[in-house]
Amino acid sequence: MNQHLEEYEVNSFTMLLEPVQYGSKLFTKVIEISDEFLVPLKPLDVIKNSCKYFGVDYESRKKGTKQLIGYTRKVPIAIEPSNRIFFFPTTSPAGNECIWISSEHVENYRRIGPQQTLITFRNKYTHVLPVSYGMIEKQMLRTSLLKTKLLQRIEGRKMSFYLMDRPKTLQALEKSHDYE
Repeated sequence: MNQHLEEYEVNSFTMLLEPVQYGSKLFTKVIEISDEFLVPLKPLDVIKNSCKYFGVDYESRKKGTKQLIGYTRKVPIAIEPSNRIFFFPTTSPAGNECIWISSEHVENYRRIGPQQTLITFRNKYTHVLPVSYGMIEKQMLRTSLLKTKLLQRIEGRKMSFYLMDRPKTLQALEKSHDYE
């Protein structure tokens, strides 16, 4: 572990948030593309603070996810959709064993035991998770669905602004007889 941080907001380099027991408290081990940190907060608190940092609260993100994709338990969270920062929980977010994973960084995953899945991230870092392969697959699919629906809406909104604001057919200001 390279360093301790008092606060942390997830960003486009964050791959995984894992709970670790540190004395009598639960901390978060943050794994980024090329660094690791220990933060004196639970992973869910890091997720909540990160949502707040980007201007929206966790409960609103959770409700939005439920509305968009229809799931109500272990929902993925769009922390900052325009920068593709989407995380999903491995178990109930309220539980002390919940790990949060950035779907954007996952290259692949494979079963190594009944309740063990090996995740390989794009930077080739690997991590064994104490959850089933099926659960990881389900969470990756849910996150992908959320990402697709949200990004379609963002793109749709951009397109409607373009269509509303595009210039009408261009016409010369002068009359053609001015040149005759």
